Amino acid sequence: MRLENENILLTKARDGNIQAFEELTGSFYSRVYNICCRMLNNPEDAGEQAQEVFIKAFRYIKAFKGNCSVSTWLYRIATNVCLDYLRKNKNRKDISLEQNVYDDIKVKDMLISSSPGPEKLAELNAQRKAINDALSAMGEKSRLIIILRDFNGFSYDEIAEITQAPVGTVKSRISRARAELRDLLCEDKEHLFTDYVK
Repeated sequence: MRLENENILLTKARDGNIQAFEELTGSFYSRVYNICCRMLNNPEDAGEQAQEVFIKAFRYIKAFKGNCSVSTWLYRIATNVCLDYLRKNKNRKDISLEQNVYDDIKVKDMLISSSPGPEKLAELNAQRKAINDALSAMGEKSRLIIILRDFNGFSYDEIAEITQAPVGTVKSRISRARAELRDLLCEDKEHLFTDYVK
């Protein structure tokens, strides 16, 4: 969307024009949903919270100063909505492992056939479950930083804007979060091996 068109839509949206708001924010829904899905590990919760993001955005559009892009502003709202939801539902552990939120993980050793065989599917499902479990075991902020950087591909500058933290802080948080994820995945692998040996 061109900046001048975005500014016109923003002005109309601030005046309460729902159509302008939908045109302004509609193209960001899938990315907002993706962030929510990865943060909450549940497609139904993610759908509800993604809707909450856009409700809040419409409610507070008049307060949006325009000192960052509309997309960055929406992603910031999405991360805050998800963090609030996780805090309110701390004791809830009904995480869906059946979903395919990790389908975009690139597996270099895919079979030549376009459809993987049963062994490959079992391996991919085990990888998804291990990653899902490890992400669920991480703290909210560590999980968020991994999701923004490694699953959604945001740059350090974009993450700094979304999380409202200095770039240096973002880089160190990413480094620590990756180390934590790596340790959790290695720990999981050791348990699998120990269980197998027994």
